[in-house]
Amino acid sequence: MKTLTQSLLALLAGGTALAATAQYTPSYPPVLIGPGAPTQGNPFLQYLPVPGALPSLPTLPSLPAAIPGIGFNPLLLFGSGQPVSPKPYTMRQTIPPEAKRQMMQLMMPMMTNVMRMSMPDAMAWMSHKYKAKPGLSFDDVLESMNLRANKLNFKYVGSNLMWKDFKAVLNDQDAPRIEVHSYCDIKVGRDLLKISPEFLVFLPCRIGIMEDANKDIWVMMLDWNLDWVKGYEGSMGVTPELAQGALDIRDKMDEIMRAGANGDL
Repeated sequence: MKTLTQSLLALLAGGTALAATAQYTPSYPPVLIGPGAPTQGNPFLQYLPVPGALPSLPTLPSLPAAIPGIGFNPLLLFGSGQPVSPKPYTMRQTIPPEAKRQMMQLMMPMMTNVMRMSMPDAMAWMSHKYKAKPGLSFDDVLESMNLRANKLNFKYVGSNLMWKDFKAVLNDQDAPRIEVHSYCDIKVGRDLLKISPEFLVFLPCRIGIMEDANKDIWVMMLDWNLDWVKGYEGSMGVTPELAQGALDIRDKMDEIMRAGANGDL
């Protein structure tokens, strides 16, 4: 098990180094919120071995279905190997909590010991965010977002004004204003659910607005950029039409966030 884990970590490290050299090409030229920030390297890659320094790995035997002592092989949980079902809305088997724990434990040494990544670091990697222009109020940002969503034919489907509960329920009168607003493109959402019903956990699309410790206003969302898997859509069961639809949603959400951060009307 130890040798197998070391091999997996080596493969992950090599893949991360390769990914760092990839160039992201947005689907349309981005609009700058303000003065461009200086280009920065990936701070976490400084802890990885120099590319080419990793020893070549021997050909690994086929993975066993179960490892003695735990009753399953956590490495197989990265993917079932099963083709996408031709029957829409087919749910995959439930992964046991212990299996998820084992898989995450395999990944932790890579994140904490090699990349020195903390929990806030991981959350920052998973978020896509913009800082609102100085002088804009919270309501200015929200109004601009909703106007742009309406222009893009993106349906507004709800909100969570959690900061009010912080004050009313928790008696936290110092809590900053934090709200989550939900939008939906029903056609693309339906098509995604046909392929993977579990995608429901990401729906509807949500954009958060919040004041930070310095009273600056930010807009943010989960960064589910489909460009990350560009070239692998077919093997993941994603049709070209659905891939373009998902990319369009992400771009429209980005445009809504930019409009809010700029105060556009």
